[in-house]
Amino acid sequence: MTTSSRVLRFGPHTALALLLIVCIFAAIGEPTQSEERPHPITLAWENDILTIHHSGIPGGKIDTWYLEAYCRAGSTDRKWEDSLISHETELLSIHEERTVLKLRCTLSDGVTIDHVIRAVPDGVTLDLVARNPGNTASLVHWAQPCTRVGTFTGTGSSVTNDKYAYLKRSFIFQDRDEEPDFMPTTPWAMEARYVPGQVWCPSDVPRADVNPRPLNPKSPSLGLIGCVSGDEKWILAMAWEPYQELFQGVIRCLHSDFRIGGLAPGEEKRIRGRFYLVPNDFPSLVARYKKEFPDR
Repeated sequence: MTTSSRVLRFGPHTALALLLIVCIFAAIGEPTQSEERPHPITLAWENDILTIHHSGIPGGKIDTWYLEAYCRAGSTDRKWEDSLISHETELLSIHEERTVLKLRCTLSDGVTIDHVIRAVPDGVTLDLVARNPGNTASLVHWAQPCTRVGTFTGTGSSVTNDKYAYLKRSFIFQDRDEEPDFMPTTPWAMEARYVPGQVWCPSDVPRADVNPRPLNPKSPSLGLIGCVSGDEKWILAMAWEPYQELFQGVIRCLHSDFRIGGLAPGEEKRIRGRFYLVPNDFPSLVARYKKEFPDR
């Protein structure tokens, strides 16, 4: 018995049509980047609060008073209100996917600081340009973003009346190694014009020019401050270059405060910052920080 087979042959127009159909179905079936990997972090800014949204973290968001204050030098032993330079912040734009926003701060002396804030897979980047368009020098030396960490650390006001319960989940690096030093650190300062709180001043910043709260005798070995989430799955950490101080505050907050150092007439300075929002892996966090801030 013999078996015959039939070979189908297509003309060039038929083959082209089939190829087009295959491509159409492939395109329909291929998810877009946003469908396949939706960006985990989005941004918002309203009433001087910068909000970082992330559905995977406790509370689903991180709020930062952005910005709390711009300050003069000589602030360590001075009434707080006498160190302030008043300012207003406006939202210039926000990307439709809420992953990029632009702000402008205008100080009472005419200085402007433009902020470009971007959500990235492991947190947020901040790129600032400070400009003095005037004919006189500006005395602005540093500024304070105030990051609220109570809910993230599982120690918010709905959980505990202890406003400082978050300290045990908060850390800096001060012992010249890559191991986090959790608060309260040793040593721990107790005296200042205002108490409580704790300030760490880097070695290249005058100790007379920081927050008027207890000033730790040690300088940070890394310019990172942060905390571990209440479920112990996440780390939130902040960094700036250049930075003025690291600060544990009094409203369930942590600060990395950026340095400006004054502005001569017509002068422009660039400053960059970082929020890290990453899985609880300290070696990985330190490696990211050292790669992005190699001079620190």
